[in-house]
Amino acid sequence: MLVAALWVQADIDALKTAIAGGVKRVVYDGPPKREVEYQDLKEMRALLAEMCAEVSGSSAFRRVKWAKGFRA
Repeated sequence: MLVAALWVQADIDALKTAIAGGVKRVVYDGPPKREVEYQDLKEMRALLAEMCAEVSGSSAFRRVKWAKGFRA
């Protein structure tokens, strides 16, 4: 079963605070309340970018490149 994450600004703020403090464990108040321990800063930054894109309504993963008049 695939479940889509619904991030809110409070989740982004919690992750940013953890990144700034050098902490790998983040508590998201939810619902549902959950605690996540990340492997490294790279993983946290990737998730932060995804969260920001979702909350802002854009998608960082839908980039379109144009080369010589064709979509790549």
